[in-house]
Amino acid sequence: MLAGRRVLVTGASRGIGFATARLLAAHGAEIAMVARQIDALRDAARVVGGSASIFTCDIADAAAVDALTGAIGEKWPDGPDIVVNNAGLFELALLQDTAASSFRRAVDTNLVAPFLLIRAFLPGMLERAMGHLVTIGSISDRAIFPENGAYSASKFGARALHEVLRAETRGSGVRASLISPSAVDTPLWDALDPESRPGFTPRSAMLAADAVADAVLWVASRPPEVNVDELRLGRA
Repeated sequence: MLAGRRVLVTGASRGIGFATARLLAAHGAEIAMVARQIDALRDAARVVGGSASIFTCDIADAAAVDALTGAIGEKWPDGPDIVVNNAGLFELALLQDTAASSFRRAVDTNLVAPFLLIRAFLPGMLERAMGHLVTIGSISDRAIFPENGAYSASKFGARALHEVLRAETRGSGVRASLISPSAVDTPLWDALDPESRPGFTPRSAMLAADAVADAVLWVASRPPEVNVDELRLGRA
């Protein structure tokens, strides 16, 4: 289905990113897995298989993304065919209890980082008149919840960034898709214990990371003339 396609996935050592890398590799894609922790990346890449290459990068840092772009260029001179902007940060706090540094960290990870990756790889895609930029959003890119001040602000921003990207690439041959799931059972919840928080979805009732990965596969495998502008996922 994706034989020979070059796919870069951020946040690829766990959760949605890992599930996406594994599924797309199983369908023939060459995978570049990006995350910050080398040991976790190596463990994940062993599961994904021989097509996977690993790159450590703090994708919220512009200089680090420049270095990543150079390393990817050595592996794939024409750049990736598909970029899955998945890496995210999710922390809960009331606004009055949110440190400025925590707010900036959420915005840097959830909004600035996708911008940096788009800026890095979009020019090559436009030159080739082909490519696909996939953003993993959230239910919190349209709905707000208490204690989600930093997260929702960054995810609303990421949705706006996607919509501008879609407007600027329409008709260019470059596709842009936003996939926004409801709560997904990933390690992001490990420190938060949603079962103990009134009003939170228990992990047993969340979407599986594999379900989001399957949505990425479906979006990426549409015919070249078809763009899925936005796909919203919920638990049935």
